[in-house]
Amino acid sequence: MNVKEWSELIGPLFIFIGSVFTFLSAVGLIRLPDVYTRSHAASKSTTLGVLGVLFGAFLFFLITEEYVSIRLLLGIFFVFLTAPIAAHMICRSAYRSNVELAKESVKDDLKPYLKENMVEDQV
Repeated sequence: MNVKEWSELIGPLFIFIGSVFTFLSAVGLIRLPDVYTRSHAASKSTTLGVLGVLFGAFLFFLITEEYVSIRLLLGIFFVFLTAPIAAHMICRSAYRSNVELAKESVKDDLKPYLKENMVEDQV
């Protein structure tokens, strides 16, 4: 195999790795017990998976057709920027709304700091 054939395999390799991370994220969403761990699975591994797929598509078009896709670059940028921030805000609002941690959780580090700022139960 020459260099051109090897370089054409890099894009599909990134797409495959991104697909694996996205699949593992879907398994994590099903298997994990509470909103905090599910958000972790949804944000970290899905972001990595989507970035892998988009970067693989970008490399594929760059290597095979010598075409730089600004849309793919913008997609990579916005997914990298917005997904972790959205997951952080979801977990923060869940914690401040007194959503319980899973029974398997060992330690709650925020409890002494945010106890006075938590939303009271209005039942």
